[in-house]
Amino acid sequence: MKKTTAILAGFIVAIAFSANAAPLDVYGVWLTQSGTGHVKIADCGDGTPCGKLVWIEGPDAAAQMDTNNPEPALREQPIVGLQLLWGFKDRSSKWAKGRIYSPEEGKTYRSTLKRVDEKTLQVKGCFGPICQSQTWTRVEPMTAAGGQP
Repeated sequence: MKKTTAILAGFIVAIAFSANAAPLDVYGVWLTQSGTGHVKIADCGDGTPCGKLVWIEGPDAAAQMDTNNPEPALREQPIVGLQLLWGFKDRSSKWAKGRIYSPEEGKTYRSTLKRVDEKTLQVKGCFGPICQSQTWTRVEPMTAAGGQP
């Protein structure tokens, strides 16, 4: 009986651990809610997520610059390759207290990231008490036939 109880307890702990760990796994390539960009979220090097814009829609996408950046010296940098997400803290069910940069507005907002399920990421940007959420969708891995990342 003790052995069965120990095995059951171990199984419950394993389930609880996996349930708590899954929401923090935000790594991968995500399609933005507008459907016009892919953001690759990877480890910043310290165990927290950072996100870079790796693709945008349009024939002249590579030529688009960060023209709305508040710092004049940065307005000539390409949008593709820009770091859009950084500075997050682990809050058990989500990543919080991070930052998100909007190249369309040239502004940085407080941000949280929360994985809803395997293919859905909730991205929230806040200015003061006002927050706006977006739903990003996981981009399937590239195949040998090609496609966008």
